[in-house]
Amino acid sequence: MKISVDYDACVASGQCVLAAAEVFDQREEDGVVVLLNENPRAELADDVREAAALCPALAIRIEE
Repeated sequence: MKISVDYDACVASGQCVLAAAEVFDQREEDGVVVLLNENPRAELADDVREAAALCPALAIRIEE
């Protein structure tokens, strides 16, 4: 699994962090997503998929 993020599309809702805090964080100054790990462990795959599904801006892309 490889993750990419469209930082320009991010609306700083924080849903990704709530779903997968080991993979996503937010910048303090504006709340935009920070991708902590573009190739997370297999155990985190479901959390990452949930984060992508919850993103209101559809800013998270997953390559399986």
